[in-house]
Amino acid sequence: MTSNFIDYVKIHCQSGDGGAGSVHFRREKMVDKGGPDGGDGGRGGHVILKGNRNLWTLIHLRYQKHIKASKGVRGSGSRSTGAQGQDVMIEVPMGTVVKDPETGEILAEITEDGQEEILFAGGMGGLGNTHFKSSTKQTPHYAQPGQPGKDGWVICELKVLADVGLVGFPNAGKSTLLSVVSAAKPEIANYAFTTLTPNLGVVAYHDYKSFIMADIPGIIEGAAEGKGLGIRFLRHIERNSILLFLVSAESEDVEAEYKTLLNELKKYNPELLDKNRILGISKIDTQTDEDLEKIKKKLPQDIPVVFFSSLNLKGINELKDILWDNLA
Repeated sequence: MTSNFIDYVKIHCQSGDGGAGSVHFRREKMVDKGGPDGGDGGRGGHVILKGNRNLWTLIHLRYQKHIKASKGVRGSGSRSTGAQGQDVMIEVPMGTVVKDPETGEILAEITEDGQEEILFAGGMGGLGNTHFKSSTKQTPHYAQPGQPGKDGWVICELKVLADVGLVGFPNAGKSTLLSVVSAAKPEIANYAFTTLTPNLGVVAYHDYKSFIMADIPGIIEGAAEGKGLGIRFLRHIERNSILLFLVSAESEDVEAEYKTLLNELKKYNPELLDKNRILGISKIDTQTDEDLEKIKKKLPQDIPVVFFSSLNLKGINELKDILWDNLA
């Protein structure tokens, strides 16, 4: 499953050319000097981006590098407008951002199911010769050509949409926590970088309430410079409402580890530090009460802290409560 998670693709899109206007004159047996009646050309097809809540990856675009809409049809006599070119709909997961590869400019963002954004508009159809008739020019023998479509390369980048994003070093217990509080089944093992792709889970709360939690691959010092899995997955926490920092109670220095994580996020995108932050101390089942008291004395004072164990579920309900209170 992990190999199917594609969150970055580069594709070439081309909208359709507009159809040409018609040069045509009305000729009927009993009508003298019928005059011009050339119809307009049809609009070229658009390239449209559409949100689909059932998609969670961009893998369907990985092997579809060139996307092209059809041309508009030429106008015809009797002022008949040509048919429009068929639009091409590119369905993407919610959280997809489309950028210009040269400038980095954001061209479109999809955040809702069913949301549609025109990425490349089709060319307008040309006017037929009926539009150019005047008192001094009764028989115009010309019409407008259709306008050309637009084309270009774009980058589609997926940023996971979740209420809570888990941030921590490898083996901090992020995947285990997600598996305990939701129905998600991330791969769990006692080695670094078990999580190679983001995992999402729906966390059930009281009175049929729920929120979405995202497990992001582990961060190590130097991630913003490309070490470990680098910044490839840091983009996925840009859309999270709350960042839940996880530090294992087995850590030699909890506060230092937390500050290292903060520093990596700051180097990647300083705006991430404006999000609500909660510090979770995991794996408390491995420590004595005396050890936990020592940890509490060294904790940062500017952030809510909750102690928990995914193994025996101690503190899990308190963790859910504090997350929900911050979301609400």
